[in-house]
Amino acid sequence: MNYIKRIEKIINEQNGTLLSSDLDEYNIPRTYLSMMVAEGKIEKIGRGIYALPDALEDEMYIMQKKYPNLIYSHETTLFFHEISDRTPFEYSVTVPSGYKVVDTINERFNIYYIKRDLHLMGVTELETTLGNTIRIYNLERTICDLLRSRNRIDIQIFSDALKRVVKKKHLDYVLLSEYARKLNVENILNTYMEVLL
Repeated sequence: MNYIKRIEKIINEQNGTLLSSDLDEYNIPRTYLSMMVAEGKIEKIGRGIYALPDALEDEMYIMQKKYPNLIYSHETTLFFHEISDRTPFEYSVTVPSGYKVVDTINERFNIYYIKRDLHLMGVTELETTLGNTIRIYNLERTICDLLRSRNRIDIQIFSDALKRVVKKKHLDYVLLSEYARKLNVENILNTYMEVLL
């Protein structure tokens, strides 16, 4: 299979989006991307980001693929877990402490920091509306993150989310307690749960 065909196969497997770094895994020279752009087979939509001409841009997928330390969290995760009706105006992400956030992320995202050893706790995967897989925190971790960051979050979103979460039947309270202990919000969680239950 020639390089062009392999690139077309890769981009189709990724729902029309490709990073130039994806070619490294297959030992395909990046010069083929420029050739394909010149031929109109793909479009360059950002630095190192390419897409099929008719593909919709999946910003969440592209940003996480380009910056793998980003984990979608807080208000963004509430929306994906169907706890909030509000479509996030800007995405919220959590990164490990000490991670250097580039301007492109800083301008478009709410950034939260967490100790490196807690960064991957509660990570799960789901598909975006465009069919690409992204990493987000599970519901139990999200609740604890909201409690940790309650001063940065709209109080209405926060209280509505907690009320809706309590009504969910599939909430794992053992896991929630474990996360609350590790994230140092156990007392706050207990206070809220006593009021809501």
